[in-house]
Amino acid sequence: MSSSLNRLRRGLLILGSIFVVAVSGYRLAGWSWIESAYMVVITLSTVGYREVRDVSSSPGLQVFTMLVIIFGVSTALYIVGGLVQMMAEGEINRALGVRRATREIKRLSGHTVICGFGRVGEILAQELHRREKPFVVVENNPERLGNAASLSYLALNHDATEEDALRAAGVDRATTLATTLPRDADNVFITLTARNLNPKITIIARGEFPTTEKKLLQAGADRVVMPAAAGALRMAAMITRPAALELIEVVAGRQIAEVEVDEVTVAAGSPLVGMSVRDSQTRSRHGLLIVAFRRGGGKLEFNPGGEAVFEAGASVVLLGRPADIDRFRAEYRI
Repeated sequence: MSSSLNRLRRGLLILGSIFVVAVSGYRLAGWSWIESAYMVVITLSTVGYREVRDVSSSPGLQVFTMLVIIFGVSTALYIVGGLVQMMAEGEINRALGVRRATREIKRLSGHTVICGFGRVGEILAQELHRREKPFVVVENNPERLGNAASLSYLALNHDATEEDALRAAGVDRATTLATTLPRDADNVFITLTARNLNPKITIIARGEFPTTEKKLLQAGADRVVMPAAAGALRMAAMITRPAALELIEVVAGRQIAEVEVDEVTVAAGSPLVGMSVRDSQTRSRHGLLIVAFRRGGGKLEFNPGGEAVFEAGASVVLLGRPADIDRFRAEYRI
């Protein structure tokens, strides 16, 4: 928590304590509760109204009143200074934004937790945002956190290696966690923690060195991505297989010639259940190619034949224009 917000909370606590002590003091002097409270309010606010009762006849009460004025006004000035500092730093809006983000995160379910908003994390967030997939960013670098907030992403100012940070991001309700920190040791630790908090979550971890891949898999990662290796392979493909690279980029999510690869899950009540690939006429009616099937969480079946049957819960990888894919989804309610 920031120094100005701490200052404000501390000042309000002290002022509240002074109010209680002052009211109790006047009450012990024989005043009524309403007279005591009124006297304290007009004293601390320095409005200059006349005293409820004459205190000149009681030196002790005069000293008590002077102490109330000194400590009360000093504390009030201390609070005003904290408010000015908060407004100068923009922390009021920031605090409201954090509270809003916390409320929205608590309502999320089936989302993705992105640990780290560096180069890899930012690109990942952009792609999820483009595809309208819910996600939460966990980052403790102020500059990167500000970048995420400026893009209206849900972001938490936490150290992703801490268990409380993952809990705050709703890892127990998330379906996927992507740890993209530059240090392999941090990614291993996050993977272990996330797997312990949610045994069913899919974990995708970043690795910098080939020797770390085995450790990440042992820690509980489902997939390991090495940006350096992926970049080198892509550069090699540009040299040796430039035409094939276009298909690779499509699979990676980049639209080329208004074509992209998408994945749909066949719902139990969809008219597609029990229908064969040939009968669905995905090519002739929708202009789509069925690239692969995945049944019951098993291995991918590439280029399924016309006799292949759609099953409830199966994942289908489609290649085509986004508008055609959306029309296919709408017609078969998937």
